Amino acid sequence: MNKAHLAPIFLAVAALVAGCSSTPKTTSLLEQARSDYAVAQGNPSIATHAPLEMKEASSAMAQANVAANERDGDDKINNLAYLAKQKIALTQEVSKRKVAEAEIANAGKERDQIRLDSRTKEADAAKLSAQQATLAAQLAQSSAAQSQREAQLAQADAANAQRQTQEAQARAAQLEAQLADLAAKKTARGMVITLGDVLFGTDLSRLTADGMRSAQKLADVLQQNPQRRVMVEGFADSTGAADYNQGLSERRATAVRSALLDMGVARDRIEVRGYGESFPVAANDSAGNRQLNRRVEIVLSDDSGKVIAR
Repeated sequence: MNKAHLAPIFLAVAALVAGCSSTPKTTSLLEQARSDYAVAQGNPSIATHAPLEMKEASSAMAQANVAANERDGDDKINNLAYLAKQKIALTQEVSKRKVAEAEIANAGKERDQIRLDSRTKEADAAKLSAQQATLAAQLAQSSAAQSQREAQLAQADAANAQRQTQEAQARAAQLEAQLADLAAKKTARGMVITLGDVLFGTDLSRLTADGMRSAQKLADVLQQNPQRRVMVEGFADSTGAADYNQGLSERRATAVRSALLDMGVARDRIEVRGYGESFPVAANDSAGNRQLNRRVEIVLSDDSGKVIAR
C-alpha cells in the first residue's frame, strides 16, 4: 500500500482529531499517543514499509479520539490511548526492522538478515506479551475497583433500608400508642375514633373542652403522620325530625373539622360527611342507646392516604 492509499486514512484521523479538539476532554496519555502518531505520519519509511501496521495504528488512534470526543471516562480513554500508542510503536518498530532488512538485503548479508529476523520476532513476541500482561493487569485493577465501589453502594443501600425500616417501626409504635389514647378501634375501614355525644353541648354542634382535647390529640397524630387523611362522619339518633337530625350530624362533623383546621391540619386532609339517623350502632329504644347513636366517627386513612368509603 503506497502513500496515496494511506492519505484518506490520515485525513480522516486528522479531521477526527480536529473535531475533538473543540472538546476539552483529554489525558496526558492521549496527548502522548497523538504526538507519537504525528511523528509516525511524518516518517516516509512507514508508508513504504509498514502500511498495514500504520492502518491499525490509525484505527486505534481514531477510537481513542472518539472516546475523548464523547467524554468517556479517563480509564477508557487511557486504555484506548495506550493501545494506540503501542500500535504506533509497533508500526515504528516494524518500519525500522524492514528498513534494516532492506539494507541488509542490499548489502547481501543474508545470514545476518536471518539472525536479525529471528531476534526481531523474539523481541516483538516478548513486547506483545508484555503489552498483553500490562493491559490485563490494568483491566483486572479496574474491575477490582468497580467491584469495591459496588460493594460500598450495596452496604450503603442495606444501611439505608435498615434505617428506613427502623423509622417505620418507630412511627408505627408511636401511632399505635397515640390511637390507644384516643380509644381507636380497628375496623374493616381502618382505625376509627369515636367522639360521643358527651363531647358536644346538649343538642349543640359545639365541642366541649373534653371534645377539644380529643381533637387536639387527633391533630397531633395527623401532624406526626403527614401521609394520612381522615373522614369525619356525623350521626344522630331517631328522635325529632329527620331533616333536623341530618343537619345536626353535618354540623357536628363540621365542628370537628373546624377544630382540626384551627390546630394546623390542612383542609385537603379532612373530608366531612353527615348521615343523620342512618347507620345506628344501637337500637333507638332507650336513652342510653340513643346517646350511642349521637356521635362523630373519625376514620383514619392508610399510609397511602386512602379512606374506604362507607
